[in-house]
This record gives sequence, C-alpha cells and structure tokens, in this order.
Amino acid sequence: MTGFGKSEVSLPTKKITAEVRSLNSKQLDLNVKLPMLYRSLEYAVRSAASAALRRGKIDLTVTVESTVPHTSAVINRDVFREYVRQVNDAMSFSGISADYDNIVAAVLRMPDVVSAEAETLSQEESDAVMRAVGEALANLDAFRAQEGATLIADLLRRVDKIEQYKLEVEPFEAARADTIRARIRESLAQLQVPVDSNRLEQEMIFYIEKLDITEEKVRLTNHCRYFREVADTEPEAGRKLGFIAQEMGREINTLGSKANQSEMQILVVKMKDELEKIKEQVLNIL
Repeated sequence: MTGFGKSEVSLPTKKITAEVRSLNSKQLDLNVKLPMLYRSLEYAVRSAASAALRRGKIDLTVTVESTVPHTSAVINRDVFREYVRQVNDAMSFSGISADYDNIVAAVLRMPDVVSAEAETLSQEESDAVMRAVGEALANLDAFRAQEGATLIADLLRRVDKIEQYKLEVEPFEAARADTIRARIRESLAQLQVPVDSNRLEQEMIFYIEKLDITEEKVRLTNHCRYFREVADTEPEAGRKLGFIAQEMGREINTLGSKANQSEMQILVVKMKDELEKIKEQVLNIL
C-alpha cells in the first residue's frame, strides 16, 4: 500500500501540482491539503481518492504556483488621489514643506486605499485541479501495482521455501519412530523389570501416533496451495493472504511441538522465519 504519485497541470497563468503519498494502514486514513481557493473542491477530491485507494494512510496535497506576475491587491485611485489632496492641503495650511515620498507611504496605509480583490475559481481551473488529482492517483496506483507485483513474487518464493523445508522433514520423520522405539526399550532394559511385550507395543504405537505430523503436513500443503491461488487470481488479496498466513502458522507451530528431534526442529525454525517475513510483507499488500 505504500507509494507516491505526482502530477502537474499548467494553465495560462498558473501551474497546479498534486502529490499523493501512501503508507500502510488497516483502514483508509485520508488527509487532504488544499489552497483556500480550492476548498470548495475538497469533497470531490476526497471522493476521488477514496474510490481509487480504498486503504492506507494517505496524504494528498494540492499546490498552485503563479507563472506570471500577479497580485490580488488593488489600489483605489480615486480614494488615493483624494487622500493626497487632503494631506497636501493640510501641510500647506500648516506651513510644512511637502515630502511626497512620506506622503505616498502614509496615504497607502489609509483606509480603503488598498483592497484585496476576491479571486474566483473558474470552471477551467476547477477541471484542472481534478485532472491533476486524478493523474496523481493514477500514478500512485501504477507505482503500487509495480511494487505489489514484486512483493507477490517474493511472498511466493518464501512459500516455496516453506514447502521445501517441509519435504526435508520427512526423512527425519521416518527414522524418528525407530529412534523412539529403541530409546524406550533401552530405558526399560535399564529398569530390569518384567514387561508385557504386547502391551508395550500398543503403548509405543499410541505414543508414536501422538507425535505423527502427517495431518499437519497435509494441511500446510493445502494452505500453501491456497496462498498461491489467492495471490495469483484475486484482486486486493492482502487481508485474505494475512488470514492464510495465520493458518499456516498454526500448522507449523503444531509441527514444531511434535518435532522431538533437533534436525526437525531446526527446519521448523526455518519455516517460522520465512512465515514471519511473509506476515510482514503481506501488510504492504492492498
């Protein structure tokens, strides 16, 4: 969900720039900053961003830059002339010599001499703002799509590693039953007590079955297959991939609790390491 998009639209006297930045978030957290002149467009801008982005912590900023000398300040010439006349008359009446630099500076500070002209938003400028926002959102979406494809490829490689580690567990699993049987018989031999061979065999079978990891391996294989299917076919799969990763974690944890052999436990730790990286990366996917 992280990304950046920018767009610039030029008008005869202005350049409008829209920038969008996105970070990870479970919900849509949209922050919009607009110049005062464009405040009336905030609802339209928010609607466009919400429809395009859906999730993430979004900062959307629109700025405007004048490309020609321009000011909204207007000098009322009639008022200015009247103030100058009155000041000049007063100074002549008082016998004070006229200093026109000071007179002009003083008159410009008089009420109603300088006023700010209210700027209106034209339809052309309004359309330009929305075009800039739309292009910035499209650029952000393209950026996120490219990053998403890279992330998906990385996630699938890690799923492949988990399945490879699962296959490497099988040789140790086959030898584990014989090791457990030998260890139990050795312990009983040291006790030097009579043992019912049939009952002993039944108990060992029951004990070994409790450590069997066939079901966990089958379920883990199914979860890995479903993870690939969702990643390849479903849009906006981030949440679902997160849920599947949780299910994969349950099977790996159970497998680890039953792995009473160091070589198997090492492989389980490697699986967990890859799964943690998957969970971290899934948060970046919409």
